[in-house]
Amino acid sequence: MRQPEFVHLHVHTDYSLLDGACETGELLDEASRQKMPAVAITDHGNLFAAANFFYEASKRDVKPIIGCEVYVARGSRHDRGEKAAPNGNGRNVNLEHGETEPGERGSNHLVLLCENQRGYQNLIKLVSTGFLEGFYYKPRIDYDILAKHSDGLIALSACLKGAVTEAVADERYDQARENAYRLRDIFGKQNFFLEIQDQGLDIEKAVNPQLVRLSKETGIPLVATNDCHYLHHEDAHAQEVLLCIQTGKTMGDANRMKFATDQFYFKTAAEMAKVFGEIPEAMRRVAT
Repeated sequence: MRQPEFVHLHVHTDYSLLDGACETGELLDEASRQKMPAVAITDHGNLFAAANFFYEASKRDVKPIIGCEVYVARGSRHDRGEKAAPNGNGRNVNLEHGETEPGERGSNHLVLLCENQRGYQNLIKLVSTGFLEGFYYKPRIDYDILAKHSDGLIALSACLKGAVTEAVADERYDQARENAYRLRDIFGKQNFFLEIQDQGLDIEKAVNPQLVRLSKETGIPLVATNDCHYLHHEDAHAQEVLLCIQTGKTMGDANRMKFATDQFYFKTAAEMAKVFGEIPEAMRRVAT
């Protein structure tokens, strides 16, 4: 039987500080072991792992895809305080963890992947601007500067905190479609994808059929990802400890922030095919 094809395009290394637990060398070793031709890194708001990731990949048979999961302000990156509060009826919830984070206020996630050298230069510009001009709890950019530096970048609509998926989750389908068209206009028809994930969250069961519908209506293709924060299934406990350190909680605190499931790991192609068997075309799309 032919093995399913898959490349992870949404991965957080240990430079997603106290949130991701994938060391770059071990990540590349695991991708190589699974015979994946490439793998991406998409740390939250930074490119700190990029140089070492590229260097380590040169020693292995895995193509490195440099990326970032950026924070995009709903308004201007210069907004602070009340101006940075959420617009519309967005719930301002960190849906991955199940509760609000201060740095999530008034911003959405967006995954950016470098297609070429020009894209890498633009990603550096965007990430630097997030820290130098847009920092408010988190390094933020906005749609204005995104449009100016989109060349050479492939964009994925991101997780449940992405502008498209969040609107779907809030039952604002028309807004989700508008957000999708806005991003497609910025990156172009060939370089924007609707990201679909299934980590076993109840909200994903409601959202994913609507993303499939949106893809069919708009012609924007789907790409399947797993929001990888650790390498192996058994690493879920260590990930919980990291989150406790990040939030100043203890493992005994019933109200501590934690991932709702233990499925945020570097799954095999076969595991991903089992999850997304009904939409195999989303599995085969590889941004390389």
